[in-house]
Amino acid sequence: GDTAVAVHPEDERYRHLVGKRVKLPLVSWSRKDLKGKEVSEFIPIVADERVKMEFGTGAVKVTPAHDPNDFEMGRDHGLPFVKVMDEQAVMNENAGDFRGMDRYEARKRIVERLREEGFLEREEEHLHAVGRCYRCKTVVEPMVSVQWFVKVSDPAIRDVSVKVVREGLKRKEERVREIRYIEAEALSVRVSVVSEISGELKAVLLAEEGVLFISGVEGGEISFLYYPSHREEVRKEAERLTETLLRRYPDLNFVIGLEGPFSLMRGGREKTIEGGRQLVISEGSRLILHSYDDGTEFVEILEEGKALLEPSQRSMNVRVEREKVVREERRRIRFVPPHWEKFYLDWMENLRDWCISRQIWWGHRIPVWHCKECGELNVYTDDDFEDFHSKLIFNLIADGRLGEDFTPEEVIKILSSPNFVHPDMTVLEFYKRFVFHRYHSADLSAESLLLALTREAAGEEKPLYRFERGRWRMILRCRRCGSENLSQEEDVLDTWFSSALWPFGVFGWPEETEDLRKLYPTDLLVTGFDIIFFWVARMIMMGTYLMGDVPFRDVYVHALVRDEKGQKMSKTKGNVIDPLDIIERYGADALRFTLAILTVQGRDIKLSEKRFEGYRHFANKIWNAGRFILMNTPPDLLSRLPHMADLRPEDRWIMTRLNETAGKVNASLKEYDFSTASRLLYDFFWSDFCDWYIEFTKARIYRKPPEEEEERLRVEAERTTALYTLNYVFEKALRLLHPFMPFITEELWHMLPNAEGESVSLREYPQKREEEIFPEETRRVERLREIVSAVRALRSDLQIEPSKRLRAFFRAEGSFSRSVVEEFRDHILSLARLESFEEVEERPPGTAATFSGDVEIFLLVEGHIDIERLLTSYERKREKLLSELERVKRKLSSEEFIRRAPPEVVEREKRIREEIESDLAKVERLLRTLRT
Repeated sequence: GDTAVAVHPEDERYRHLVGKRVKLPLVSWSRKDLKGKEVSEFIPIVADERVKMEFGTGAVKVTPAHDPNDFEMGRDHGLPFVKVMDEQAVMNENAGDFRGMDRYEARKRIVERLREEGFLEREEEHLHAVGRCYRCKTVVEPMVSVQWFVKVSDPAIRDVSVKVVREGLKRKEERVREIRYIEAEALSVRVSVVSEISGELKAVLLAEEGVLFISGVEGGEISFLYYPSHREEVRKEAERLTETLLRRYPDLNFVIGLEGPFSLMRGGREKTIEGGRQLVISEGSRLILHSYDDGTEFVEILEEGKALLEPSQRSMNVRVEREKVVREERRRIRFVPPHWEKFYLDWMENLRDWCISRQIWWGHRIPVWHCKECGELNVYTDDDFEDFHSKLIFNLIADGRLGEDFTPEEVIKILSSPNFVHPDMTVLEFYKRFVFHRYHSADLSAESLLLALTREAAGEEKPLYRFERGRWRMILRCRRCGSENLSQEEDVLDTWFSSALWPFGVFGWPEETEDLRKLYPTDLLVTGFDIIFFWVARMIMMGTYLMGDVPFRDVYVHALVRDEKGQKMSKTKGNVIDPLDIIERYGADALRFTLAILTVQGRDIKLSEKRFEGYRHFANKIWNAGRFILMNTPPDLLSRLPHMADLRPEDRWIMTRLNETAGKVNASLKEYDFSTASRLLYDFFWSDFCDWYIEFTKARIYRKPPEEEEERLRVEAERTTALYTLNYVFEKALRLLHPFMPFITEELWHMLPNAEGESVSLREYPQKREEEIFPEETRRVERLREIVSAVRALRSDLQIEPSKRLRAFFRAEGSFSRSVVEEFRDHILSLARLESFEEVEERPPGTAATFSGDVEIFLLVEGHIDIERLLTSYERKREKLLSELERVKRKLSSEEFIRRAPPEVVEREKRIREEIESDLAKVERLLRTLRT
């Protein structure tokens, strides 16, 4: 198959030979190229920069028909393409003396002939990549062949597909905006709040007087506005206020402006809410009150649920204003993580035409019919056939379900059988729903089909059907010469061709269905990096070319799951982790949460069983927290809420932390940063809620009520507040955690007294609420945590038993820290396991010292610790750390290590150095403390 010898144009050894010809050794027979033209055994010497001068002799034979690189070289130099083997890798007539031999036998015989005839100078071992079938591992021999291509290198396809990722595609939408203005007299309003799940009435708001305006919002714009007759200034102010609130509340439904009291009925009780200027806002599934006093805004949640608005007026005048709105949008496809964008663009900017034909048994046959008379390529579609039964028969034949000749009974049998892809529907139902996208009421019994075929066969000069030897045949004719001698293309479409149509094909395209209008483009595609070109790029090309729009807005490229050593999992290596085994041992929630928290964008997941064990402990922690809350929550908690005490600083702190976590989790999910979202929830649940807030509440929950009535009521009110806050925060935290750990959260959520609905998954996902952020209380409680943590750390370092209560002292530089200690002294004593915590001016004798910000803490340890033993232990630890630090520094100072080691290994060593330095500083502080 060799048709040239190539050398590098700058190779001085062969430059003078370029353009001359050489004779192929062994070849003494006639060879023909793909077009049947005879090819001489004298082949040209060509110059090509792709040749490596230093490799071998620097002169390489060119076989365009059997090598991808040689194929490109052959096209560039106009060389003939000579095939020397067939599809079974058996040598053909172009192989001459070697014809009929297997490829391996032929290669062996060629080497023997070259040696016998004196053409072989020497033999060398050479390693190179050999393509193999991924299923049977057979060596694949490259071979040029005639195929079908889509010209994706056309700028109309390629350039647009690059543009939508690099800068975005401009889209202009025009519509008419309509606002109804209602001038009303004696305006009043009723709002019913119902459960989104059950539809049960939860509360009713009624304002019969003092209603200034009612504005409604739809699609992020004002759709209607009620206001008093002849009060244009009210209308303008209402529009301004509504537009302002829209920026604050994206899911705004309506706004009611009030200048007086209104009543709120809930649970059989009516409450009058007094006030001056007030706004009642429906946002999402919340009814919110904004009230104003001396220029200060107060925000309160009135009720949760779906708000139904019922305005009422004595008389009204309605006018409708319409305006043309032109909206321009630049739709850009975003890759997450972003480095995959470069990978995509590199492919697209070096794009070659797409081979869409495959020589396999299964698939969609290419809808082309070859005319055997004139060679015309005929393409037929459903639009070429008027009757529904003809469309069906054509599709059955084109899809390979029905032979070229058939009986009506065979057609009906196929149409009545279960569809291969959707076994819950018949083939006929599948065609109606997914192929034709409309319902057809045509009678499709065998008798009616026979009648229709007979009528069409007899009624036209060139009938569509013909009856021969007891069977019917659909007659397709060549569009050029009219011949019936056609044969359908035997090749099938590449599977990625039909996959590329998926974003719009499933919604009824090419018909403009309602689903297509509503659901294209989609928001997100989740896929693996290995099919970015095969699938993602093809969908983008098809979507932008056929639909004129992007198929999706975001492409999330997920990680590859590897074993703990970073190796790809495979059955051969025996390092596969079976998820069913993991679920059996650790639970489905632990599996799901582990994968979520390890999904760091841009990194593969290194998985080991120890990971699952750690997050099973997390699930246990959540379960135990739920059990603690439920064991202490009385059945009538909700009825006690009117008598609860004010929230304490620690209650406001946990609400703040809940809302801060909700805001960050939502922001992380918006960016598909599942690892950060998981870590935020883990830290909130484990640390803030379980380790701190539950401990804060135990004193209020377990305190025995005193006998004195007033004091008893106060203690009960405090207990109710603690339990309400626990349940309120826990319920919302379970909702936040539900996508990550669905089973345990669903189970616990149903047990809570404040859980409303059929499933936690149907509840609104919690968002950050600014009205539940308390900065001052949060600042004070965080300072409390720092002080307690400092005492705990010192106790741990000195190896003091947790149960042993010690005396402690402090010296504070600032008034803020001193006030925190005074306010939360009981919490400090309880959480740090102290007997006392007194302020002093000088360090008492027999104490160990530590710092927490501007507070110096002294722990009385004399008689409680063995100082000599601790000194010896920490001295040894110090020596060991110094030795480790020296070893790491030596490695990092080595230029050879920095040059040869992978970047991630170098970074790991730097992190180890930082950790050792931190541990060393801590040990040296402890040694100084023990010595003094």
